[in-house]
Amino acid sequence: MNVLVLGSGGREHALVWKLRQSKSLNRIYAAPGNAGTAQEGTNLPIDLDDFEQIGEACIEYQINLVVVGPEQPLVEGIADYFQNNRHLVHIGIIGPVSAGARLEGSKAYAKEFMRKHRIPTASSYSVSSDNLEEGISFLKSFGQGPYVLKADGLAAGKGVLIVSELEEAVNELKLMISGKFGKASRQVVIEEFLSGIEVSVFVVTDGKNYKVLPAAKDYKRIGDNDTGLNTGGMGAVSPVVFADNRFMNKVEEKIIKPTIQGLIEEGIDYKGFLFLGLMNVQEEPYLIEYNVRLGDPEAECILPRIKSDLLQLFESVVAGKLAGCQMQTDDRYALTVVVASGGYPGSFEKGMMITGLNSLNDCVAFHGGTGTDISTGGVKSTGGRVFALTALGYSLEEARTLAYENVAKIQFKDAYSRKDIGLDLMRYQKKYS
Repeated sequence: MNVLVLGSGGREHALVWKLRQSKSLNRIYAAPGNAGTAQEGTNLPIDLDDFEQIGEACIEYQINLVVVGPEQPLVEGIADYFQNNRHLVHIGIIGPVSAGARLEGSKAYAKEFMRKHRIPTASSYSVSSDNLEEGISFLKSFGQGPYVLKADGLAAGKGVLIVSELEEAVNELKLMISGKFGKASRQVVIEEFLSGIEVSVFVVTDGKNYKVLPAAKDYKRIGDNDTGLNTGGMGAVSPVVFADNRFMNKVEEKIIKPTIQGLIEEGIDYKGFLFLGLMNVQEEPYLIEYNVRLGDPEAECILPRIKSDLLQLFESVVAGKLAGCQMQTDDRYALTVVVASGGYPGSFEKGMMITGLNSLNDCVAFHGGTGTDISTGGVKSTGGRVFALTALGYSLEEARTLAYENVAKIQFKDAYSRKDIGLDLMRYQKKYS
């Protein structure tokens, strides 16, 4: 089987790395890919918004399956494009049609879906320029902060604001509606702030049946102890110590099953990943948001824990036969640390040569913002999150120690990583052990 993975980040490198282990694989391609995917397969220089060129490449390289990494092509309808093209309709797609991708593409739609299908979530109110005053009144109804403001559309992971003071929340609401995040924030979802611990739960579904993948906890803030600006993610841990069988059974009954049934009732043929961003509030799961693809860096953390053949799993998704698949998971802990360019998530330098990759031991370095230097053939930085290093251990402490030993070996100008990934979960373990 020939497979094409769409995307260029650490998530896509992790997918290529895992799929390459399958006995069913013939050739694997990434578009546009990075220096890491180039080591595993063949990169194709194609823009993700050029569906026609993607389709032509699928015909030229006899692609049997397309795995869509990022959300933008899904929201823009790449699965629909393949379904409606007689030359491409035979090619399997891992990723929902645009109607299903609205769960991530529109926060307002997602909240309405949750309410309609009785999925526990925070109270919310959707605001545009037409009902701004009602939105301000809704903010005031909370009495005190923090206040949560979310851009309705896709905003490259930057469209969520959590502010402490009412006056600041009102000002930010006005700025967002006026275009702070472009078209994405012309409508804003004001949401009740829930106090608890976050956890990401991943599901793969063929539209009727589903399999629950390993859960993970990610770390969004740039600074240690969750300080500073939000990022795409600076690290992750799996499994999550508080997401035990009792909690996960609640997630399955209260969130996963109603979501799958809701998609069926809405007439949406959903084939692909569901990323459930949850909050554990006093041992009860609340759904904060849907994503319609794997997270990054969570993918780099959970995929090394999946022992099953991922390509066979994907084939079952496309065929609608997921119920017959068995999921095997590595019992060890995985801990992922992101190595970023200095200055990220603000302005940062690109094109810095990277050393130390050949000296890594007992870990996997998933490339994110990397490329190949034409003159030397070496690896250079091309983005903010450059690598995600993942190590496995029989204890969380063992995985953490091994990951950070390897992070220290990666060298490039102003390389930066958080130093506290996993420490909060280790404290939680000690408290409740």
